[in-house]
This record gives sequence, structure tokens and C-alpha cells, in this order.
Amino acid sequence: MRPRIVDLTHPLGPAIPMFPGLPGPEIEEFLSREASGERYAPGVSFVIHRYRLIGNSGTYLDAPYHRYEDGPDLASLPLDRTADLPGVMVDVASEVDAGRLAIGPERFTALDMTGCAVLIRTGWDARWGTPDYLAANPYLTGEAAEVLVAAGAALVGIDSWNVDDVADLARPVHSRLLAHGIPIIENLRGLERLPRRGFRFHAAPLPIPGGSSIPVRAYAVVIER
Repeated sequence: MRPRIVDLTHPLGPAIPMFPGLPGPEIEEFLSREASGERYAPGVSFVIHRYRLIGNSGTYLDAPYHRYEDGPDLASLPLDRTADLPGVMVDVASEVDAGRLAIGPERFTALDMTGCAVLIRTGWDARWGTPDYLAANPYLTGEAAEVLVAAGAALVGIDSWNVDDVADLARPVHSRLLAHGIPIIENLRGLERLPRRGFRFHAAPLPIPGGSSIPVRAYAVVIER
């Protein structure tokens, strides 16, 4: 057996798609190699960058505090909700291609999801970097979220820009999942490279007290025989 690591994260930069109204990340050279070279031995230099970004940038994780004032923040969210989780990949890309954007409970009712990272592949990530990415998105219904909660899912991720229907301002999926301590990851990519089962998922956030959402390096470790 040997592990195969699958990167599920979009590179983070100033030109990435952002939720309408939110600014893109800013990356600034705070200390140049030339300037730092004056501080060290000959031939030794470093570069230091300052990063300014909205937590909901790129491939990012929502902690319960994003929705609920009394929910766990990024620092208090247990690591066993975000790291080394058994994974389940649910592929609905063909349905999305057929124009069915709502992902209902029937796609999850027969699955064993206890303690799992449930990753929903819609194929929407193929539109990343184009104007179509921020069009009406594939999303979970509130009823689907109820099934995920009842089944004991540990984390839910999707490869579109919102797990909810962005036209529904009640945000039922965020509300249900985060109320039960289930973190959400949006803007995943490359889920077609995963098996339906047989992988471990990792996406641990920075432990920021009072933090609500943060970009993560999401990846899967697949054991191939």
C-alpha cells in the first residue's frame, strides 16, 4: 500500500472569485530581499510578506462562530472535526450538468457518514476563474442538511462557492450544520480525483481566537493498493 496525496485547494491570490461585495486578497512585500540582505551575512537574504484577506477567501472553512455567537470559533473548533477524517465523496456532477442545482436528501440517505468528511462533487470548480463561477450555484437543500446532521457527519465540503442557495437569505444549510458543530468548506476543487471512499481528509484551520472563517489547505490522502 502507498498513499496518494490529492490537493483539493484553489491557489489563493488577488484575482480569485469572491463572494459579491467582498474584496480579494492583498499580498504585499513587507521586507524585500534587497533590504533584508543588509541585515545578514553576505549572500544571505529573506523576503517577508504581509497578507490582507477576508476569511471567506478561496478554499475556506466556516467555523460555527461564523453563524452563531456562542458557537466554537477557529481556535476552539476541535481538530477531530477537520483533520484525518474518513472521507465520503458524493458525485452529483451529472445532475448539475443536466441543470439540477438543488442537491436533496435522497443523495445521502443510504450512506454511512458517521464521523466522516462528506465532500460533494458538483463539477462547478471547472468554472473557477471565469464569470460563470459566480452564477447561480449548485447547493444543498435544508432537508439534505438535516440528513447529514442526523447521520453524524463531522464536516461537509462542496466544490461550488456556497453550500446554500445564495438566493435563500435564510441560509438553512449553514444554519443547520453549524448549529450542530459541523464545519463547512466551500470552493473545493479536484474531487473527481477521489474514490467514493477509502481516503482521509485534512483541512485544519489556523487557531484564531474569535475567528469565524479562514482559508485552508484542504487535501486527501488516498491509500492505493
